[in-house]
Order: sequence, then structure tokens, then C-alpha cells
Amino acid sequence: MMPKAALIMGSKSDWPSLKGCVAVLKRFDIEAEVHVASAHRTPEKVAAFADSARENGFEVIIAAAGKAAHLAGVIAGHTTLPVIGIPVKSSFMDGLDSLLSTVQMPTGIPVATVAVGGGDNAAYLAAQIRLDLGHRQLAVVEQRRRQRRVATALHEAVVEMLERAAAAGHDDRGPHGVHDLARDVEVEAGFRAVRLHRRQ
Repeated sequence: MMPKAALIMGSKSDWPSLKGCVAVLKRFDIEAEVHVASAHRTPEKVAAFADSARENGFEVIIAAAGKAAHLAGVIAGHTTLPVIGIPVKSSFMDGLDSLLSTVQMPTGIPVATVAVGGGDNAAYLAAQIRLDLGHRQLAVVEQRRRQRRVATALHEAVVEMLERAAAAGHDDRGPHGVHDLARDVEVEAGFRAVRLHRRQ
């Protein structure tokens, strides 16, 4: 059965903060159901949704809101499902008010809070939560994504090294040429990737 996440935004204007979130969830084959509900304008709707979220098949809730809306915190008070908060950047304080109202929760009612406008990271966090709750196939997807990031970073570093060496006119011949050094960097990075994989 496909894992299911609920995405709640305080108003339609918050949608830009969730676009990337939805795209990342889809890459992990996590069903995303988007709702608009305000902790202040429609508090009964928010409470009813959170109260019934688990029985409706949701396994994680992502809430995005700006200013001092406190949407994620209200939802967390009505459910024991994991709640991830996305503070939305506002015209006042550049989203600092949104961040503080989301992250400052009382003991026992946690909200996992990402950066202001951090919709993508909210989705990655939701996927990682699902890894530990039984959807092991997601672990394979996430591991491959991280391996691709390592490979890309390694490739870019080696290319930059070779370009700098060529620009400086270094002789690449001999046992200790630039290409040998690049190969050594690749080997060491490979060992580090293996160690990282074993720790995970």
C-alpha cells in the first residue's frame, strides 16, 4: 500500500512553499493530499482533520503557514502522528515570526520544523520518517539519491582539479601526475561512501 501524507496550508497563497514538497514526495511514491485550512479562520476544520487523520490513512502531516499562524502546532495538539512544520516567509520579519511560532512547542507536543520555505526538506524528512515505520523500499530510493549526490560532487571536484592543473600548466606525466591524484581522490571517496553505507 502506498504511504500517504497530508499537506495542510493556511491559505492558498502558501502554495509556493509546498510545490517542491509535493514533487519530492511523488519521487518517493508517497501519495500527497493537499488541503487548505487555517488555525485561526477555520479552527474547527483543522481540529476535525487532525483528529481523524490517522483513521483516514495518513501517516505524516506537513503543515505550512506564515506569520504567527501556529498551524502545525495546533495540528500536533490533535494527533499523535508525526507533524512537520514549514514556516512560510512573510512580509514581516522575513519569516522569523513564522519560524518561531512553528518551532517553539511545549514539551510532549513536538513539531519537526524545517527552514523558512523549506518545503523540499519537509518532504525528505517525511520520507525518512516513513523509512523507520516500515516502508523499506523507500530506503533504497533514498540511498540511491544520496549516492548520486556523492558521485556528482566527486565528479565536479575532480573536473575542477584537472581544469586548475591544466590552467596552471602542470605536467600530468609521471607517477604523481594530476590524473593519478584525481584517481586517488576517487578511491578515497569510494571508501568513505562504503563506510557511510555500512553505518546506515
